[in-house]
This record gives sequence, structure tokens and C-alpha cells, in this order.
Amino acid sequence: MRIGVDGMGGDHAPSVVVKGVIDAAREYDFYIVVVGPEDVLRKEFARHRNVPKNIEIVHASEVIGMDELPVMSVRKKKDSSLNVLVNLAKEGKVDAIFSAGNTGAMVCAATLGLRLLEGVERPGIAIIFRGLEGTTMIIDVGANIAPRPNHLLQYAIMCDAYSRYILRKKNPSVALLNIGEEETKGTEFIKEMHQLLSASSLNFVGNIEGRYLFDAKIDIVICDGFIGNAVLKVSEGIAETFSTLLKREINKNILRRVAGFFCLPVFKALKKDLDYSEYGGAPLLGVDGICIIGHGRSNAKAIKNAIRVSGEFAKNQVNQHIVEAISGFSK
Repeated sequence: MRIGVDGMGGDHAPSVVVKGVIDAAREYDFYIVVVGPEDVLRKEFARHRNVPKNIEIVHASEVIGMDELPVMSVRKKKDSSLNVLVNLAKEGKVDAIFSAGNTGAMVCAATLGLRLLEGVERPGIAIIFRGLEGTTMIIDVGANIAPRPNHLLQYAIMCDAYSRYILRKKNPSVALLNIGEEETKGTEFIKEMHQLLSASSLNFVGNIEGRYLFDAKIDIVICDGFIGNAVLKVSEGIAETFSTLLKREINKNILRRVAGFFCLPVFKALKKDLDYSEYGGAPLLGVDGICIIGHGRSNAKAIKNAIRVSGEFAKNQVNQHIVEAISGFSK
């Protein structure tokens, strides 16, 4: 299994990327290809001892920044680490690719370079939320902010395949994110979407309100990229605010600090449950290749787990199952 990694992708690249790659190369039976300016990457790898031999560096002279315009940067910087990474996948030199860099540029480069799977009209980014009773997969969180109802139906079909073959859920439940549970609620777009899902053979259970997302009683939640991205960013903000407020209250006096010390195992367990790095990255579903997108603030642990997820995606031939599922629905 050959996994391609954007060595310059992320807020803390290349240091955390290199560390994550080394950890993954030691733990998993993958051959990892790291893309970026060769001199920069070699200098970073030289900081580590006993670098595994199953790592290769492929040179790319340009880097797309986190704040650059996606389409323009992808077209202008032909030799960027992202474009070179996608070309490696297109040429079959790697089985999957991962980047924690500019999300919009990654979606653009992958869509233009790899094209879409047969029958798929738009790609979608899916993330996994940890909740009270397990995990919930949410799609889309930013790839398509102005979808048509059929695009969201295909998102549901693709997530159903991913849930079955990667998350090992036998009959994943599907819900539509809405302002109320009644099927008469929402915009005309949402109502049409509800009808499409109801008429499908998916395990559609109706609408779900935002406040129930973290119950994780639903396996797959469908929404457009604009709403999904807002949900993602608000959730991140709430988690960070909660952590800051908790620390502030604990440090107000000595008694609270002592109590906080004894509660430390609980806090560590909670942090692990909420830690996005456990899941590594979000799959860009619908492209004709395996593309995993990481958080810009990904640490080495997240990089390592994203490489693991990339390998699992390839091993379980999820794209083949998606094509078969899409074909079955279109007949």
C-alpha cells in the first residue's frame, strides 16, 4: 500500500507532518510518499533518528498557502505539493493521498485531476463526530455550498457505503439536518430532499434537529456544505470555549485546583473522546481516487491516523462499493 502525503499541508507543516509520517511508517505496513520542497523536507527528516526506510520524498517546488484562493492557486501553481500529490494518484503511483493544507484547493485539485466516480455529480466532505452513544458521520461540511437535492441523495448513498465498509455499521441510519423533525418543516429544498430520501432504500429515519447531533443516535446526517461547515466551526468553538472555561474555573482557588487534580483522569478521558486527531481526517467522497483531508491544525497524531484511514479506505475498496451503490440507485 502506497500513501501520498502533502508534506507542506497544515498550519504546523512540515514539522508535524514529518513526525506523523515517521510514526505511521513505523506502525503501519505502508510505503509513504511525502511531497514538497526536497531540501525543506530532508532538513526536517534529519532532525529525527532512525527514520524508517519505507518513506520516500518527491520534490515539488511550490506550496499553496492556507489563505490562497483555491481555483486560482491550483491552476497557477502547477508544481505545488498538492498538484504533484494528485498527479501521483492519477498516475497510479500512490493508492491514496492525504493533505492537511488548504481544503478548497485540495477539493479543487482532486476534482480536476482525478475527476469524479462514475455516476457521481458532486464530491462531498464527510466528518465523524463523537457523541454520547457512538459516532455520527456528517456530510457535506464544505465541498458544495449550493447543491441540488440529488447531490445530497448521492452523499447519503456514499456515506452509507463508507459506514458499512469502514465503520462496520450493518444498516446505518440516515437523517436530514433540519429546523424541526416534522417533514413539513424547512425550505422547499429540504422538503424535496426529504421526499427523495424517503423514497430511497436507505435506512432514512427522517429529520434531525441540530441539538441532537451529539447524541450520536443517528449514523449519518445529511446537509449542504454551507450549513455543514458552520456546524463544524461552531462545534470546534464550543469545545475550545468549554475547555478554556473549565480551566479558568478550576484555577480560581486552591480548593478547586485540588479537586481538579483528583478529576484529572476524567478530564483526560473526556479530552480523548472529543479529540479529532483520533479520526485523522475526513474523506472527500465522490472523486475517482482516495483523498483524505485533514484539519489545518492537525498534530502528528492526527497525521498518523489520517494515513491509517487512507490505507483502510484503499484496502476495503470503498470507491468500488460507492460506484455499485450509485449505479443501483440510478437504475
